[in-house]
Amino acid sequence: MIFKKRILYAAIILLLLYIANIFISTGYFRTIENKFEGKILKEISLPGAEDIIVSKIDSFAIISSTARNKFPNIDQEIGGLYFIDLKNTTYKPIHLTKNFKKSFAPHGISIYKKDDVYTIAAINHTKEGELIEFFELKDQELNHTKTLKDELIFSPNDIVLLDETRFYFTNDHKYHNGLQRLAEDYLGLAISNVIYFNGQNYTQAADGIAYANGINFDKNRNLLFVASPRAFLLKVYQKNEDNSLTFLEDIDCKTGVDNIEFDAEGNLWIGSHPNLMHFSSYAKGDEKISPSEIIKINYRKKGDYTIEQIYMEDGTEMSASTVAATFNNLILMGNVMDDKFLILERNSN
Repeated sequence: MIFKKRILYAAIILLLLYIANIFISTGYFRTIENKFEGKILKEISLPGAEDIIVSKIDSFAIISSTARNKFPNIDQEIGGLYFIDLKNTTYKPIHLTKNFKKSFAPHGISIYKKDDVYTIAAINHTKEGELIEFFELKDQELNHTKTLKDELIFSPNDIVLLDETRFYFTNDHKYHNGLQRLAEDYLGLAISNVIYFNGQNYTQAADGIAYANGINFDKNRNLLFVASPRAFLLKVYQKNEDNSLTFLEDIDCKTGVDNIEFDAEGNLWIGSHPNLMHFSSYAKGDEKISPSEIIKINYRKKGDYTIEQIYMEDGTEMSASTVAATFNNLILMGNVMDDKFLILERNSN
């Protein structure tokens, strides 16, 4: 009888520790204090501007926008790619894919310039399957060039182009549904991956990641960065000559890091979710708002980096930040499913 009670007590203690770990590891107890040294310059009426890429050379932004109601989605979501001329202070979005007739719900995007033509790749979630769409952009005119589909494009989230054909992308889950999917989300199982495509074949480049999300490549230092929001980590890899990846280190960001962008100095800017439990309730439609955070990482070398909090807000101005793309003193901050995104202006030093 005493032995059974001990087993019962041990089981209760393990359950309480498990529950406590979920709340602690998702930032549930974190204090949200509004902070930003600057102002909101403009609100842009576009729903679910989940990813934003800025061309600093040609002074424009590409926005991936999808009208999302809640997760998981039931119907085919509708979205598009938009162009904003950052030299024009009206910041009016131009719909680039209005003539694209296929099902289109873009998520992560990447751009690559060769000569005067930009290649744009976009993750596309459809009811028929997970796809990667390719476009060419020239003089604000966008043409669709190809659609990629493969069994390894399983649960794609974000993508980074190395050139017109080669790229890495993240799969944020291993399982689509059921108890296994639930375990991934709540236990933070590190079983998602990064896939490399060489123009002909797909290969796994990295695995053991808890919810592989944003991805970006620093060609000057040959470093690949992958966001793991469920673990609050930024994962750093060295890209080898054969395009395999060597893991260097994890950076504890203490927030649910999402998409990764670089500024002109090579610093990383990451839109983030400081409270993943709150975000989950918001994404399911149970909460009206969810906090937003932006962090900046100055990564010099392995073990030598600094993390700076640039922005924190409880979600009243804009909920669930996913990306922070910079242009001079501007920050274009996107989100998962709000009906607008923000252009912030930082105070001049």
